[in-house]
Amino acid sequence: MTRAVDLFYRVLEITLILLLSGMAIMVFLNVILRYAFNSGLTVSDELSRYFFVWLTFVGAVVGLREHGHMGVESLVALLGKPGRIVCMVLTNLLILGVSLLFFWGTWKQLPINASMKAPVTGLSMGWVYGIGFFTGGLCSLIALERLFRIVTGRVTDDEIAAFAGEHLSVEKLAERG
Repeated sequence: MTRAVDLFYRVLEITLILLLSGMAIMVFLNVILRYAFNSGLTVSDELSRYFFVWLTFVGAVVGLREHGHMGVESLVALLGKPGRIVCMVLTNLLILGVSLLFFWGTWKQLPINASMKAPVTGLSMGWVYGIGFFTGGLCSLIALERLFRIVTGRVTDDEIAAFAGEHLSVEKLAERG
């Protein structure tokens, strides 16, 4: 199971690379076309904006998994293991609540967005704003999984240290492979 999850997140990381590359190439080509040939591709403006939206929200999921989001680590680092675990529970409950709200808001807004078309490509705006399902759903699953592991006592010291902003030592990194 862990291997499949790791593979899924590896695919997400590759998706991020492709989105960023596609966005950069489209913007670069459009700049060259506008300045050198006095023309441009209107489709590249629109698609690069959509790529940026997806890049941001897919990156948020990857960042959540890797404890990469901003936190108040100076406070958490002062606490002992029980205090850190309480903070982890509260944080993941907050993440779960906001993620579910984001998912629900996307659900409520979907009929409006699906009926609207992008001006240049004609794509349904549901494809652009539908990222809320992906991000809200996956962030909810990550938070639920973490809460389950905390409640059942399966959270590791490495995870608690990562939550507190403490980086793993070279020896621990070598052990993880």
